[in-house]
Amino acid sequence: QVQLVESGGGLVQAGGSLRLSCTASGTIFSSSGMGWYRQAPGNERELVAHISTDYSTFYADSVKGRFTISRDNAKNTVYLQMNSLKPEDTATYYCNLGFISINYWGKGTLVTVSS
Repeated sequence: QVQLVESGGGLVQAGGSLRLSCTASGTIFSSSGMGWYRQAPGNERELVAHISTDYSTFYADSVKGRFTISRDNAKNTVYLQMNSLKPEDTATYYCNLGFISINYWGKGTLVTVSS
């Protein structure tokens, strides 16, 4: 069983930055794709960014140029650097680990961007 623990959320003013971290237990991290999703109240959960085992990345159009996903396999940790934050980025951010056909989720960390 894999456990994912997110951290780094909080309250920030528009234009500010935050860095989210997600640390995984177990031994499959380096063999897994890692993603950050977010869900705002009343909205569906959406993919924000993804990093594959070969370090290739994907970003939602809404965050391109502002967010950067990275991973450190030695620390079993994936990061999401969020710059130029906007009020519409307010959401609970979830870490996802995908290994073959299995998905694991963290409990989420709340990001609130004030205008």
